[in-house]
Amino acid sequence: MHIRSPAPPSGAATIPDSQGLNLYRADPALADLASLYLPGGLASHLAPHLDRLGALAGGALDRLAMTADQNPPVLHHRSRRGGDEQRIEYHPAYREMERLAFGEFGLAALSHRPGVLGWDQPMPPAAKYLLTYLFVQAEFGLCCPVSMTDSLTRTLRKFGAPELVARYLPALTSQDLDALHQGAMFMTEQGAGSDIAATAVRAAPREDGTWALSGDKWFCSNPDAGLAMVLARREGGAPGLKGVSLFLLPRTLPDGTPNHHRVARLKPKLGTRSMASGEVTMNGAIAWLVGEPEAGFRQMADMVNNSRLSNGVRAAGMMRRAVTEALFIAHRRVAFGRRLVEMPLMRRQLLKMTVPMEQARTMVFQAAEALRRADAGEEGAYPLLRILTPLLKFRACRDARKVTGDAMEVRGGCGYIEEWSDARLLRDAHLGSIWEGTSNIVALDVLRAATREGSLPVLRDHLRGLQGNGGALPEAGPAMERAVALAEAAQEDPSLARQAASALYHVTSAAALAWEAERLGRPERLALARLVLRHRVLPRDPLDPFQGNEHDGDLLRDPGAGTGDEA
Repeated sequence: MHIRSPAPPSGAATIPDSQGLNLYRADPALADLASLYLPGGLASHLAPHLDRLGALAGGALDRLAMTADQNPPVLHHRSRRGGDEQRIEYHPAYREMERLAFGEFGLAALSHRPGVLGWDQPMPPAAKYLLTYLFVQAEFGLCCPVSMTDSLTRTLRKFGAPELVARYLPALTSQDLDALHQGAMFMTEQGAGSDIAATAVRAAPREDGTWALSGDKWFCSNPDAGLAMVLARREGGAPGLKGVSLFLLPRTLPDGTPNHHRVARLKPKLGTRSMASGEVTMNGAIAWLVGEPEAGFRQMADMVNNSRLSNGVRAAGMMRRAVTEALFIAHRRVAFGRRLVEMPLMRRQLLKMTVPMEQARTMVFQAAEALRRADAGEEGAYPLLRILTPLLKFRACRDARKVTGDAMEVRGGCGYIEEWSDARLLRDAHLGSIWEGTSNIVALDVLRAATREGSLPVLRDHLRGLQGNGGALPEAGPAMERAVALAEAAQEDPSLARQAASALYHVTSAAALAWEAERLGRPERLALARLVLRHRVLPRDPLDPFQGNEHDGDLLRDPGAGTGDEA
């Protein structure tokens, strides 16, 4: 008997589908920015790797991410024979993404040792964030363990005893998944939250120089990681922050036996479903003290700040994926006899998504360069990094929530369906405003950097350097002075912290976009800088119908042009 295949639903062929689009080629400005911010030779060396990752992110990796999102990890407390054999089961799709991230592309290792992707020395932060920016356009959840592994390695090398570094550095930077020790950060407690001084988990000294940790950590992502940095209160220590120390907690002890901590349950999360987050109970878990006993919070803050910077990178990447999808659709979807991209209101919506995405990407590169300079010991670089990091984390993560939501609207009803990337992007984007500090906490950290690190005058000098003699964006100078004055006022009135942080972010990103335009000879980046000032900084009358000529031109180019997916 012959069975006829059902006819495709009416209109199905008109639904644009970007699956298989090379996300590196779909974003031609990215190669220019790589050449601007990476040292000579590295940009061209990375180009074929970026091209491969772009193809994966728009194809196979994207499919793996969707499968892993729909098949979250499962916690098993017992073996089938009833033995106490706690383990977390991950879907094979997640394991394959781990192979790509930790193995093939070495995202957690490339800043710490030579040899990754064939480069003969450790790569600068901009290279790591460039690759992560592409990877996260397909998968957000796994980028948390990648970031924490990288950040834990950095903190351990900076503050850990030489014998601890020697013991664990090879495993932390391995590209062999069987030898790899992933990293985690166990900081949050139910009764403490962002108030680290209220940490209740206890640390008791042992005769062999190690410590025994007891108590509960409430939100632990990657809870079965090989190593975790943990904040705990020393027995007999001072009250408040000085009594809180930083400890390195191994999943497996040096003799091969499991350590004495357990995952109580996994969290049923809104987003990042592919990656496990759980509640961890410690019953005398053995750990090593890291760094100075009374500097635990300051040392953990180094790891947190590195993770916050990575969080901003991920927000920028998700916004880019959302904008790519929206532009791809708008250049192909026809309604009322016209392509969506030809309609004035749609062009305005697309532009309002593009501006914050470009701001975030530029701020990522600016912060990455500040991190490189700070690690090299350059004067003024650390205070600049200390304020750029919370600025990026605060504003980019909030913008990502709106941009991903607007992209869902461009796709329409299909955007609300889990078969497309939009819903996952939207869910994952909401985590950025909570992870490593809520918006209020991070905005206040901007003020803390300004007050304690002397970051505000350093930022002002940096912006003046970007602006040169006024350049093509003379209005940025007065706006910068007003933003700095607002930040100074917020130090006296913290209720202004969010307003001040937004102002500093917008002015900084506008100046940096204009600087990029001059260096690259890309006038569209200057147009972006002017849009930032006009729509996000300078006063305007919301009842005035005239908003100025946007000159959107090249800002809304088809991401499929030149990739074989032209409209």
